[in-house]
Amino acid sequence: MQARFCHVNLIARDWKKLAEFYQQVFGCTAVPPERHIEEPWLQDSTGVPGAQLRGMHLRLPGYGANGPTIEIFEYQPMLERTASAPNQPGLGHLAFAVQDVHAAQAAVLDAGGSAVGEIVSVEIAGAGALTFAYVTDPEGNIVEIQRWADQSANSGSKP
Repeated sequence: MQARFCHVNLIARDWKKLAEFYQQVFGCTAVPPERHIEEPWLQDSTGVPGAQLRGMHLRLPGYGANGPTIEIFEYQPMLERTASAPNQPGLGHLAFAVQDVHAAQAAVLDAGGSAVGEIVSVEIAGAGALTFAYVTDPEGNIVEIQRWADQSANSGSKP
């Protein structure tokens, strides 16, 4: 299986303040548009009933215009920090682009990981077609595996 790094997701209590911190302290730059997602596919992919999110991507410094990003989102509903879940404050997930999401999920499960939600395919307005799933590593840290319809045209840092 081949994979490449895409983005790091941080779940914040106040996404705007956290994004501002990363911009001011580390020189990250905003990657518009801001996101406000209240779609059924978000609930399906995360396993979070009634999931909604707001936030944005920040380009990491030193990687150029197509480099990896930090994705900072604020979820509703929000959990207190306990066991790993897609909608809690802190590190939400690591993400890897893969050639085949189904095969990658199987490899994660075979290596002792778990599925979090369903594999979802969705057309994201202005970004393209995405297939992705949330899984966990054996320690319970959440990892997103994803494939854009045209891997060469997408850096993996979109929604």
